[in-house]
Amino acid sequence: MSAIRLLVLGAVRQHGRAHGYQVRNDLEYWGAHEWSNAKPGSIYHALKQMAKQGLLIAHDVAPSTAGGPPRTEYEITGAGTREFFTLLRASLTSYDQSMDVLSAGVGFIVDLERAEVLGLLRQRVASIEGWRAAVTERWTPEDGPESIGHIGEIMNMWVHTADAGAEWTRGLIERIEAGAYTFAGEGAPFVGVLAEGQENPHATGIPDPEDSP
Repeated sequence: MSAIRLLVLGAVRQHGRAHGYQVRNDLEYWGAHEWSNAKPGSIYHALKQMAKQGLLIAHDVAPSTAGGPPRTEYEITGAGTREFFTLLRASLTSYDQSMDVLSAGVGFIVDLERAEVLGLLRQRVASIEGWRAAVTERWTPEDGPESIGHIGEIMNMWVHTADAGAEWTRGLIERIEAGAYTFAGEGAPFVGVLAEGQENPHATGIPDPEDSP
């Protein structure tokens, strides 16, 4: 599963319509360029590809301020919205999702209703616990992982990572059950995107390719 696909669809959806630089700016504001493949080239490629696939609509608007070709604004379609929610739900439930996919999903959890998020996160804990039980039933060095050489540290690392993931997920469930955050249908959502012209403290400084003459 691609984190960049979920991130780009979600960012466009939050704006309603957004050009590539806005999407990139939002994802850099989240720090996504540090924990995922949300680099400028990947973002613009994803936008163009998903427009070809019918998940986004591309609108040519006024020429860029630097004299380049017209900017392209993107709008999510019905198919794109369905894809977004499919990816979002999958990112929160599977125990084996990579960290960038899980991080992208957490960034959009408030787009779902509170009860559904709790259910998805409980599925995640159950998946982690099921994987751990199956693995430790077959892989249990009596004298610790070192008894089978340094290779034993590989599964040891995965088991510890699973334990940490389950603990973090239980903590998130507790916080949400206690009333943390504003979810879909509960009122005005948290604004996680930058307004047009708002300075981004995490900007990489790489020029927008659409501003190239």
